[in-house]
Amino acid sequence: MSFSVHHYALELDYKPYSARLSGRAVLQASCTSLSSFSLSFGPLRISKVLVNGKPARYGHAGGVLNIRAAVRGAFSVEVRYSGTPLPVSTPEWGDLGWDQLTDGSIVASQPIGAPSWFPCLDEPSSKASYHLEVTAPSPYTVVCNGVLVDGKVSGSTTRWTYSMAAPMATYLATVQIGQYVEALPDVWAPARLRRLVAHDFGRQDAMIELFSSLFGPYPFARYSVVVTDDALDVPVEAQGLSTFGANHVDGRRGSERLVAHELAHQWFGNSVGIAAWEHIWLNEGFACYSEWIWSEASGGRSADACAAAARDLLRRLPQNIVIGRPARADWFDDRVYKRGALTLHALRREMGDDSFFALLREWCARNRHGVVTTEDFLSLAGHRELLTRWLFKPELPR
Repeated sequence: MSFSVHHYALELDYKPYSARLSGRAVLQASCTSLSSFSLSFGPLRISKVLVNGKPARYGHAGGVLNIRAAVRGAFSVEVRYSGTPLPVSTPEWGDLGWDQLTDGSIVASQPIGAPSWFPCLDEPSSKASYHLEVTAPSPYTVVCNGVLVDGKVSGSTTRWTYSMAAPMATYLATVQIGQYVEALPDVWAPARLRRLVAHDFGRQDAMIELFSSLFGPYPFARYSVVVTDDALDVPVEAQGLSTFGANHVDGRRGSERLVAHELAHQWFGNSVGIAAWEHIWLNEGFACYSEWIWSEASGGRSADACAAAARDLLRRLPQNIVIGRPARADWFDDRVYKRGALTLHALRREMGDDSFFALLREWCARNRHGVVTTEDFLSLAGHRELLTRWLFKPELPR
């Protein structure tokens, strides 16, 4: 990329009843020398673009904001915009980004939905700090990435201010808006689901303690969960925050493996990010394997039993994906998740528990808040012949 963004300051005003969003985005960036540059941005109407505080010429079409301004070294970009945000529609993954709930809104951007609500350099390798101010009607709770630093009531609205100091990829930035109550500390849900949510997420602190002992310290200042009043196809990961649907709550911890999965992403995917989407197994394989680790530690099926079941399932499916370098349409195929987890289980059996978990702690410590590739993992882990069979051969190894 020809320039980098170090910080996003987003000021948003959202009206749930009309689904209207007004925004001001200020990006702090740097480059060597450019006469023009581009940001990804959806179809919201732009009213002003400033570069270093001065009006700049721009064109906006096809999801791209082209800005014509000479910049060198550090520079700022301010974009003011408004309209009804629409998710990015994709043939592979459906709608991504800012979307309406029955009462409120949700942001689920992975992998390319962030431009639906703010102009950005939308690459997984591009990480920046964030300041988010969101104004909404006072009956609504706003939950964003990071630490809540202010909540200012003004008449019938409240302005919620969050700070995410740790570097964050654009697809992990989120805003969740709804009429929520706190079911547990930092776990938000509709009042009607409070009791069920308190039970189903009641072992989350124990998960954090377990994963911290195996992977290294929890990498962010805070971890929050939002449970929407609507059903969701799958839970949504964000940095320091995960979102679940009402269908993931049953009062019997029926979706607890997903609670473990999304929590594990805070280490694998959020703190340790990927340089490009072809390395997605480093996110999803590790998170899927963390489900098995939690199952074993909490009195459920052993990791060996989980692995045997996953292998039996994969054996009956087409073996035509190279999970170490999947095609775009296969980035989020369940075979990438489960075979990625099996890869780690095979490595664990080869290395032994002490060496394996020492490797994971070193992986997370060495790459904390950075980005990695599959080759980086191979270089650190060794056992290249074993890992190559699992990652780069389509046939399922014995």
